[in-house]
Amino acid sequence: MTNGKEIAKTGWNLDNSFASLPELFYSEITPNPVHSPKLVMFNSPLAASLGLNDQVLKSDDGIAILTGNRVPEGSMPLAQAYAGHQFGNFTMLGDGRALLVGEQITPQGDRVDIQLKGSGRTPYSRGGDGRAALGPMLREYIISEAMHALGIPTTRSLSVVTTGESIRRETELPGAIMTRVASSHLRVGTFEYAANWGEKEDIQALADYALQRHYPDAGPDGYHFLLQEVIKRQAALVAKWQLVGFIHGVMNTDNMTISGETIDYGPCAFMDTYDPKTVFSSIDIQGRYAYGNQPGIAGWNLARFAETLLPLLHENKEEALKLAQDTVSNFKNLYHSSWLSGMRAKLGIFNEETEDMPLIEELLDMMQKYRADYTNTFLALTFDTHEDFILFGTPEFVQWQDQWQARLSRQEENSAASHQLMRDSNPAVIPRNHRVEAALEAAEKQGDYSVINKLLTILANPYAHTAEQTEYTTPAAASTQPYQTFCGT
Repeated sequence: MTNGKEIAKTGWNLDNSFASLPELFYSEITPNPVHSPKLVMFNSPLAASLGLNDQVLKSDDGIAILTGNRVPEGSMPLAQAYAGHQFGNFTMLGDGRALLVGEQITPQGDRVDIQLKGSGRTPYSRGGDGRAALGPMLREYIISEAMHALGIPTTRSLSVVTTGESIRRETELPGAIMTRVASSHLRVGTFEYAANWGEKEDIQALADYALQRHYPDAGPDGYHFLLQEVIKRQAALVAKWQLVGFIHGVMNTDNMTISGETIDYGPCAFMDTYDPKTVFSSIDIQGRYAYGNQPGIAGWNLARFAETLLPLLHENKEEALKLAQDTVSNFKNLYHSSWLSGMRAKLGIFNEETEDMPLIEELLDMMQKYRADYTNTFLALTFDTHEDFILFGTPEFVQWQDQWQARLSRQEENSAASHQLMRDSNPAVIPRNHRVEAALEAAEKQGDYSVINKLLTILANPYAHTAEQTEYTTPAAASTQPYQTFCGT
């Protein structure tokens, strides 16, 4: 299946440490070939950082690897097993349409997963075809790269390849395979799987692996350290989501990583009009994963993670439970501290005062009342361009602005420093939903990828505040139909 000379030129430096875990956690698989692959998206900067030769990967031999038609040297293709609470209901899951090619050791010595998504059936497909449609793969490419540019921990996208085959969903859709790069694919759901279908030794092997992979500086109390660190990373991650108005859409426990990266860009979207109840996902009927619920859901998910570690935290069950509860209870404060720090920065505030929280809450309340655009409100504050927004002409805002300016005057930093802090904290552009949809439609229906490529260029440096970005800051025109996303990835 391999051509050693050609594959070696790509720069693959693969290891398969996940296969050192008990076989409970994975199934070795033979990739499902596709007939007419065509490379449509390729991330050259990411390839270079991974030590991969982009020119060779763009060749027929390289594309064969990016579709599973050819296995690179050192690869041991496998599908990972995991479980998860999906909308609160526990179920057995696993990589139903993905395979782990291996772990690339980068020139910097980092270890990252290389996963093909949409690569075909696995033992965990549960009756599915194991394939993916082009649109959702392109959506993940756009959003994950935008998140990376925003400075938010995330999996990334190396490529999208069309398969030349149609897949059946509600209609016939073009098939595609995306190559995803992640610090790892260890999830809260992986630990839930171990706790429900494994023994204590399996949980311990998984926890030891997670510590070695992501938290090698853990001391003798490693399992408690693991719980603490995952909570810290997730608190910081969700705070970053909230600060840019990102709505994940499907915060199931299988979509919460142990590494602290954002993963699985299914029905995700960015909020335009500020409203904590905003939901875009067509399947989130009850609003479980609404924007304002994301911190609470993250805490709930982390409680499920803590439950899986109870056998490792203490021999005494009551002591283990108390330790887990006390540790998880820290999430709320950790999240709030990260979010409040970020909100201060968005308003140009360097130091801390007890009045900061009421000041921020008053602004958000006004934004909700007047249906203000979340991103553009902070841009208007940054650049003092108030005249185009209804909110800024109200008596409430005039009073609030006086309070804000008085607050800024009480810190040592001057107005220039505050302005720069706001520029660095308030993105000029986000992946506006109508822009993403336009890019996807051009690619899917016309085969025109210029719209996506231009959008990616604009999103690549969201804090640049260039003239070229200006036209991408405009929200979608008002519509009687609410914007909806669908869980197609």
